[in-house]
Amino acid sequence: MAVWSSLKLGSAITKCLSSKKTDMLKSSALVPTRNMSGHHLMGIRETRWQWAKFKDLLHYYVLVGVIPLTLLITGVNVFIGPAKLAPIPEGYRPAHWEYYRHPITRWMARYIYPSPQQQYEKYLHTLYEEDEKFKVRMVANKINEMMKDRSDYKSFYYRPISANHHRISKEAMDRQETEGLN
Repeated sequence: MAVWSSLKLGSAITKCLSSKKTDMLKSSALVPTRNMSGHHLMGIRETRWQWAKFKDLLHYYVLVGVIPLTLLITGVNVFIGPAKLAPIPEGYRPAHWEYYRHPITRWMARYIYPSPQQQYEKYLHTLYEEDEKFKVRMVANKINEMMKDRSDYKSFYYRPISANHHRISKEAMDRQETEGLN
């Protein structure tokens, strides 16, 4: 390093450049020029706002979601660990979430997902509802067939009638009768 500093190449280069600048200034000093406007134009280019917003949101959600979840999962794996098989005591019936090995999976099976028994009962209810709809359709088809065979009219259709109108008209008729008798 001491050798390079003793050569003083930097000062020699600056001398050469400064002599070239002075020569150029002397030659251009003879020609009059007007430098009123340098034509500094603003270049039009597409915006990067969407990209910046995407990066901001990505960083935000990584900080809010990914980092805490990573810390939680690491803590659960380090401090709790997977479940170990053990013999079941006599008379004890394990809950459905106790069959999972990982603690996070056990927690999700206990508090988030429905139990297998509940899923099975929902499935049975769906089958029951479909069977009831099928029976209703079968009865309606049988009624339609019998109406075709006997040339009947559609008697099972009716119009629901509100009792308010009948009550009002009956009261009006009663008033007319009482006024007519007086």
